[in-house]
Amino acid sequence: MVYKKIVLIGRSTDTFEAAVEDAIDRAEQTLENLMWVSVENQAVELDGPEREYQAEVEVAFELQEGVGE
Repeated sequence: MVYKKIVLIGRSTDTFEAAVEDAIDRAEQTLENLMWVSVENQAVELDGPEREYQAEVEVAFELQEGVGE
């Protein structure tokens, strides 16, 4: 098995947890064979009408056999 990891940034005006869920939801909609997610960084953007919570997550998924051959 071979895995690939990518970094996604989820966003929410509510909480860090909601920002993580945002990134995971998007990954589940667009990627197959998801294996795990780890939260790498968290930040709050203050420039705007309300605070925006951001979570940088690393998503790992299994590559399909024979793709690109």
